[in-house]
Amino acid sequence: MDLLKADLFEELGPLLSAEAEAEAPAAGVDAADLEQAVWVRLLEHGPREPDPTGRARWIRRAVRAEARLARRRARREIPYGATPADAAGEPEDALLHGEENRALRSAVARLPGRCPELIGALLSPRDLTYREIAGELGISQGSLGPVRSRCLGCLRRMLATEVAAPGLRGRER
Repeated sequence: MDLLKADLFEELGPLLSAEAEAEAPAAGVDAADLEQAVWVRLLEHGPREPDPTGRARWIRRAVRAEARLARRRARREIPYGATPADAAGEPEDALLHGEENRALRSAVARLPGRCPELIGALLSPRDLTYREIAGELGISQGSLGPVRSRCLGCLRRMLATEVAAPGLRGRER
């Protein structure tokens, strides 16, 4: 079995390297990372065709599929610690982001009951677990979910009344 894998490596290695080098810049990833992902895919469920053209076709498709996954992942992922204002770097964006945070904090402070404490703990930069939040607030961990749900519903209703619906944009009645 190891001899078969060694033969596959020798046979498909140059093609895989060339395909990864070609697709990596458009995907925004390193060619070696792309190549490694395809090797893993190959070992998990590689081509079953005995002829070399079928294996080469499989390699090309696998490289393109991994490149698509990398592009999708890059669109969805935000680096740890980055905020939209940090990414833009514009003073106006930082100002708007700060105003949004102030409006949210103000609305949270006006919530009834234990909601300000709970939402404040959930928004805490310390990234507390449910167990830690329950310990700090002195309530059971099992009741955190329902209380959080009620508090968020109240916050949603409060913010919905404060935020105006978009206008007709240029059309008057």
